[in-house]
Amino acid sequence: MQLIGCDFSSSPTRKKSIVIAISNAFEESISNNSLKNMRVSLSKCERIASLDGFSDWLKMPKQWVGGFDFPFGLPRELIEYFNWPTRWEDCIRHYASLNRSDIRIAFKAFCDARPVGQKFAHRETDAPANSSPSMKWVNPPVAFMLHAGVPRLLDACVHIPGLGDAGLAEASMLKENAKLAATENHERVALEAYPGLLAREIIGNRSYKSDDKVKQTPERLIERKNILTALESGQTRLQLHLKLSHAQRDMLVDDASGDSLDAVLCMVQAAWAYAQHKQGKPRYGLPICDPLEGWIVTA
Repeated sequence: MQLIGCDFSSSPTRKKSIVIAISNAFEESISNNSLKNMRVSLSKCERIASLDGFSDWLKMPKQWVGGFDFPFGLPRELIEYFNWPTRWEDCIRHYASLNRSDIRIAFKAFCDARPVGQKFAHRETDAPANSSPSMKWVNPPVAFMLHAGVPRLLDACVHIPGLGDAGLAEASMLKENAKLAATENHERVALEAYPGLLAREIIGNRSYKSDDKVKQTPERLIERKNILTALESGQTRLQLHLKLSHAQRDMLVDDASGDSLDAVLCMVQAAWAYAQHKQGKPRYGLPICDPLEGWIVTA
């Protein structure tokens, strides 16, 4: 079972690629519900320069639990406003049929009609995760990341806990038989991750990355080092240790865009989710959530 983390781009290129961090080594010592000795080793980072390449990667015959840095659902309030399907997969398929220009126009009109301070609709997970609304189309364009990423997860037939019919079924199973919900196995499991959630726990609101070379400062480099030091020593509420070689640590520090580090942060969140599953907890540690909106792992 591989553990993976994906830093995603809705318009990947060779210069700004999708980054996938992969761990083939997972050491666990789980007793009395303690994960203090859990260790996850980074094996490698892969770069994918196209959405077609991302689709091909997802369909490869491997077993993995992965954290993906893009939203898996839109706010229920927004969906009901547009009278879009309220079954998650049907909604995603409808959303995928729209082009980005139409999405931007529709979402902007929605925001323009609302009062200051309440422009965007939010999912329930946004507050505990302190995440951007999944309908946001700029800075960052997470609405387009959803548009590009989630349909490809569906096409690859991966298991997505907590969403759609799977979410309803798991909630029902939890009421009837918690063990049944917790022990179900899947070849490939995709979870919505958010690297900023884990990074902020370590360094607060200080910035650690930028795509703008002018902003790739020594201060941000120091913060990347601080994040890695905390992960290696297990000094986060996730209680697991990241294992890196010296060369890997240098690579993550030197990538001033933060893309590689973000992929690793997502991988660590996926490792936490896998540990929850191994402990017998349902939905890889996700709470029961709205099966139309979804939830960010570890939030």
